[in-house]
Amino acid sequence: MSNLAPVLCVFGTGSDVGKSWLTAGLCRIFHQDGVDVAPYKAQNMSNNAGVTLEGLEMGRAQIVQAQACGLQAHVDMNPLLLKPNTDKGAQVVALGRVLGTMQARDYFSGGMDARRGMVLAALDRLRMKHELIVAEGAGSCAEVNLRDRDLVNFPVAHHANATVLLVADIHRGGVFAQLAGSLEIMPPSDRALVKGLIVNRFRGDISLFEDGVAWLEQRTGLPVLGVVPWNRQARLEDEDGLPTDALLDPPQPTGEGFHVGVLRLPHISNFTDFDALTRHGAQVHYLARPRDLSRYDLLILPGTKNTRGDLRWLRAQGWEARIQAYEGHILGLCGGYQMLGEAIEDPLGVEGDPGITAGLGLLPVHTTMAGEKTTRRAAGWLGAVPVQGYEIHVGRTRVQGPSLLELDSGPEGCRQGRVLGSYLHGLLDGSAPIRELLGPMRPELSWPELGSHEAWRQAQLDLVGAHLRENLDLARLEGWWVPKHG
Repeated sequence: MSNLAPVLCVFGTGSDVGKSWLTAGLCRIFHQDGVDVAPYKAQNMSNNAGVTLEGLEMGRAQIVQAQACGLQAHVDMNPLLLKPNTDKGAQVVALGRVLGTMQARDYFSGGMDARRGMVLAALDRLRMKHELIVAEGAGSCAEVNLRDRDLVNFPVAHHANATVLLVADIHRGGVFAQLAGSLEIMPPSDRALVKGLIVNRFRGDISLFEDGVAWLEQRTGLPVLGVVPWNRQARLEDEDGLPTDALLDPPQPTGEGFHVGVLRLPHISNFTDFDALTRHGAQVHYLARPRDLSRYDLLILPGTKNTRGDLRWLRAQGWEARIQAYEGHILGLCGGYQMLGEAIEDPLGVEGDPGITAGLGLLPVHTTMAGEKTTRRAAGWLGAVPVQGYEIHVGRTRVQGPSLLELDSGPEGCRQGRVLGSYLHGLLDGSAPIRELLGPMRPELSWPELGSHEAWRQAQLDLVGAHLRENLDLARLEGWWVPKHG
């Protein structure tokens, strides 16, 4: 038998059809069934990133999928990461390290063969270490105008002679056109690798869709492996956008609970920093249009992939006056922390044109963008409370006030009265840090004592796996691949 593991590809008829969610669930099922499985996505476009044990950067979706497999994340699972920082450009991260910022036209006009070789080599390294690889595609796998530049979909499938599952989202409407149309415009060589269809995010009585399944199977000649109902009980971190149930510019908060406003910056990053707030009962609103902030207990300026650009946007929208007038507590994380300071300098043009931008002046800190990026896991203390998380930033910040945290690497962040700032992603994941930071803001409220965020995530992965076991024909699926034998 070959010493390379087989590959199961989860491809989509479009973006956001649930590929990441399904990949994580399948990884969980195979892991529970004793298979040494690993996830893979050749190229990810997302500002939602994390850090491996080695201090290397990769997409958070593959980090979660690695956790579904019981593995530590490795950059071979996501060898290319594109982090958009303008409408037409992105920072390029290869095997966990920044190569630089490129415009989309430049990125796709050359070097694709070298990039394809790099991502396929990463895939083969995984195939040598594990019994099965579940590979997630990107966007639509049938984009005819992009096929010669594609790194993520069928080039991966052909390289590994993979089994391909094609996923469509019925919630969007047009599911028959999504599936039949995608298959119709594929080259025959691509079409031959597709072995089954999945209809995702169904609402209502599935029995009423039996004729739809029959039509799809007759028209395409492929089995429908399952019609997967919408599941709101299991929550996994979204790959590259706000959660589907996120509240964007809703009416003013109501009730007596804890209310959080998060500025919806154009290049917001690591929005998963706020998942645990909702889990602890806080009402979280994402705010793009300026409004009265007096009903919010906490205003958060989140991370961003273009700090100075998003600060200019904030001012152009009229947010600065609202922030300066706000009398509640303010927390800046990563790029948001930089914005709260006195100035942000970018002499090298790391995130755009070189120059200096005045900050909001709410913290006594001064940031200079550096050529080398900081990516590391970190742990330490918030007062007497242990904290842990990770840092991803290019800024070097000089602090002339009291620090917020005491990390193993030294003092970190800044606290000045009601305004706080930190580079530590994951600061709000645990119950104890939330009580320590947010408790004094509303002393009359009590915060629930919940288990660790990691234990919660593992429970969510179990829920996703159980949901897919109920709704997919796993026996047929498992008959399509033969495990690697050592």
